[in-house]
Amino acid sequence: MRYLLPLLFLLSLGCAPKTLPTASNDAFLQRAEQILKHTPIIDTHVDFPWSLVERKEWYTPGYTALVLQHPEGDFDYPRAVKGGLYVPFMSIYIPAEYQKEKGRSREVADSLIQMVYAIAQDYPDKFALTKKSAEVMPHFKKGIISLPMGMENGSPIESLADVAYFHQRGIRYVTLTHSRDNQISDSSYDTLHTHHGLSDFGFQVVKEMNKVGIMVDVSHLTDDAIWDVLSVSTRPVIATHSGCRHFTPGYERNLPDTLIRAIAAKGGVVAVPFSHYFISSRSREVYNQAEADMKAAGLEEHSEAGKAFIRKKLAEADITVKDVADHIDHIRNLVGIDHVGFGGDFDGVGLALPPDLMDVSAYPNLIAELLRIGYSTADIRKICYKNTLRVWKANE
Repeated sequence: MRYLLPLLFLLSLGCAPKTLPTASNDAFLQRAEQILKHTPIIDTHVDFPWSLVERKEWYTPGYTALVLQHPEGDFDYPRAVKGGLYVPFMSIYIPAEYQKEKGRSREVADSLIQMVYAIAQDYPDKFALTKKSAEVMPHFKKGIISLPMGMENGSPIESLADVAYFHQRGIRYVTLTHSRDNQISDSSYDTLHTHHGLSDFGFQVVKEMNKVGIMVDVSHLTDDAIWDVLSVSTRPVIATHSGCRHFTPGYERNLPDTLIRAIAAKGGVVAVPFSHYFISSRSREVYNQAEADMKAAGLEEHSEAGKAFIRKKLAEADITVKDVADHIDHIRNLVGIDHVGFGGDFDGVGLALPPDLMDVSAYPNLIAELLRIGYSTADIRKICYKNTLRVWKANE
């Protein structure tokens, strides 16, 4: 009955969502799946750890088993394997509210890092904690998913010594701030512009990150802060989940062409997110309306009926992987194929994802679209892993 009710609900809507491509009827999808047999995907931003916190599943008995099956979220082992995702950067996300209490951000970061350690320890045949870029391909060849970590919000870094501490714990990039200005940098979502870019301490933190081998992530920063990072960093930087402002005028969270060029000029990578919040001004409007309609219908976001409702609305609006491919193509045309990657933001944006890119099993749909518009196998391999691996290695 649990599975019958969502089906009846879909039928009651008048029609099911548009049929998604399958390997049996799409030559490009078949080719994408063949490429992924020999090509690991690196996604620089997967919010699985915090998703367990949000759903109050963390520390429940046997919680690490959720990595084997987590239908409530976007990421788990079977879907990652199906999608070709063998290097998901686990996001150690620190909400801005914890910045108010000294030491609290560090406590949260340490506990989330320990969660990733526990997953790798409990399932060593499926996952491996990954601290070096050179470990990625050997793990992939053994069928093991690498688990590198990135810290989203640098608020746990309260002294320069903390940079080396978190490097030792396995953090391989730090998003300098998140939704509010912190002691390091201004945030694109804040209006205070406390430092007018990086703080004096922030300049020191970037230099120390270069020194110890942590990539500087410029997603969430103001334009001024990103320019400051580029002025001081001696290593390539990364935007782990930032789209192109070309498609979202006035939305500072995405990058303007000038900054995309500047990041590329230093050898960096822009990893494109998949969420409606980043795709276009229209996609945000469509999703916000669909979410309001879902709530008005009395449906819960994480219910099967709620998911079906949202997917139908988005499919009707014809927002698909094509819109994500537009961002990738814009970056390629602007600065070349060597400076773009994937930063899906899975488990971090709820249902605000295209219907054909709703979880980590769906990467082949995006790769098939890139093939469809003329990308070569060599291009695909660069976007999937080579570009990001190059920046990671350059920072080690």
